[in-house]
Amino acid sequence: MDDAPAGGPAVEVRDLVKAFGDRRALDGLDLTVPNGSVFGFLGPNGAGKTTTLRILAGLAHPDSGSIRILGHDLSADGASVRRLLGYLPDVPGFPGWMTARRFLRFCGELYDVPGPILEERVESLLDLAGLKDVGARIDAFSRGMKQRLGVAQALVSAPRLLMLDEPTSALDPLGRRDVLEMVAALRGRTTVFFSTHILADVERVCDTVAILDRGRVLEQAPIRDLRTRRRERHRLLIEVDDPRALAAAAAGQTWADDVGPVERGVLSISTRDLAATQRGVPELVAGLGLELRRLQTDEATLEDVFVDLVGSNGGEVRDVARREPES
Repeated sequence: MDDAPAGGPAVEVRDLVKAFGDRRALDGLDLTVPNGSVFGFLGPNGAGKTTTLRILAGLAHPDSGSIRILGHDLSADGASVRRLLGYLPDVPGFPGWMTARRFLRFCGELYDVPGPILEERVESLLDLAGLKDVGARIDAFSRGMKQRLGVAQALVSAPRLLMLDEPTSALDPLGRRDVLEMVAALRGRTTVFFSTHILADVERVCDTVAILDRGRVLEQAPIRDLRTRRRERHRLLIEVDDPRALAAAAAGQTWADDVGPVERGVLSISTRDLAATQRGVPELVAGLGLELRRLQTDEATLEDVFVDLVGSNGGEVRDVARREPES
């Protein structure tokens, strides 16, 4: 099977539709994943991320639309294309009685990886996953260790496209850090399609992002372009003695694009009109009889871009992890 054309995208999806009964999980999805990128597929829970990955992995079939992976039509060359893919589902399963080393050997044998190459690859992947010196059975592993092993098994066939479905969503901060470091180490070695609802993870490891909601891609751009867009937005951090009262009052102001949340007693307000907001906040505070303790301008983040896009699409944003999860 020939490789994809040099410089061509790793994945091209056009007008993809998938319905479950009366509900369209994918509603005319268009997507292009650059070859060699760490691609962040970002959206709230229920946006269609897992459905998309399952279709790309050949585990589900679309109702209509076209898919090209590594230059080949998935519907015509599915069996061959799948040998070029590595896939980690959102809830992976493992044979608990195996060790990590034995499990990776088993996975490699399923792909007919030759013995000497497989042994070298298993050792390399165990090292990448931080499991080289772990001899315990998998059923004794922590969730983070299992996720790292899951990424390793998805790499055992040396895939040209690695697809990870929410690999950090159930991990504690240390486990998330370890998995993200593992993903970052793959940059330039393979294309990584990284589905998540955690904004901080996208900012940490991805170079390109697509924002999905209700089965459609609302925006796709390199992270650097989204960071340029941020400079059009500003965030004010305000500390008063009753931030929730201020939040309620600010929510109706024309200069406040997004109000909240209140975190550790500090209210954040996002705005495109910084001057008006800097005037309006003290006026509101005085009118409410509150004490203004801090008024600070902060750089807007990817969260603001996400809220703009998903909010204007009528989607829900409350189930997206806006900040680093607490330990």
